[in-house]
Amino acid sequence: METQKQENRAKNKANKARKPEKATKTSKAGAGKKTKLNKKKYEKELFKLQIELCKLQDWVKEKGMRAVVIFEGRDAAGKGGIIKRITQLVSPRVFRLVALPAPSDREKTQLNIQRYIPHLPAAGEIVLFDRSWYNRAGVERVMGFCTDDECDRFIQNCPAFERVLVESGIILLKYWLTVTNEEQQRRFEARIDDPTKRWKLSPMDLESRRRWYAYSRARDEMLDATDTQHAPWYIVDSNDKRRARLNCISHLLSMIPYEALPYTPGKLPKRDHKGRYNDELALANRHFIPEKY
Repeated sequence: METQKQENRAKNKANKARKPEKATKTSKAGAGKKTKLNKKKYEKELFKLQIELCKLQDWVKEKGMRAVVIFEGRDAAGKGGIIKRITQLVSPRVFRLVALPAPSDREKTQLNIQRYIPHLPAAGEIVLFDRSWYNRAGVERVMGFCTDDECDRFIQNCPAFERVLVESGIILLKYWLTVTNEEQQRRFEARIDDPTKRWKLSPMDLESRRRWYAYSRARDEMLDATDTQHAPWYIVDSNDKRRARLNCISHLLSMIPYEALPYTPGKLPKRDHKGRYNDELALANRHFIPEKY
């Protein structure tokens, strides 16, 4: 029994010694693989963060703040999963999701950034971009939808555009989600086998697998040019989806200053009986859906 207690003390001491590292620009390649995060713990921590997102929502509305959050990364990196957890319990009028389709023939003749400008936030809004103007430096470049000159021009001008956003008072956060080659392959194969996920797998996604290193080079060049002091990129290790969601939401909350506003519970008024009638009976002959369950 005493031996067991000594072993437990040693484990606890070792756990306390493992202090989390501060975010740096150093690559995490080669880091030891972490154990899978327990689902119950994950859901508990996620709910805590979602409560904070609700507090942030109230503060943004009250103060008329504006924020833009960009999510970029390879296909199957987990952008949609993080965005879903951010928006799950908040108002879509405050947390607006923008996921634009492929540009129309008319939009192809516009400036690359032009079609994103109408979606920028007004006071009291946080806009989440599921892919953004950075498509020009990623998908469009690798898949040949733009010329090298067009991409180079975008990369050169993008920092100036983002400086205008920041100097106008918009909080700009840019997240790049990274996964390993092996993990992306595993997720693609899961999409092929799962009928509820097949819609996520497009011919473009399949082609991206073949052009893995072309995407890597495009990513590196984009980060080199647009990871600026006024609009830095934040890298999210998304090989573990649960940890990636918690870490990204936690970081987002830390980057937007907010406070919990005082809450006064509303009082339900009594029902007015003026014009009273049997409103349930009035629905008796309407078309109800079959109750199969």
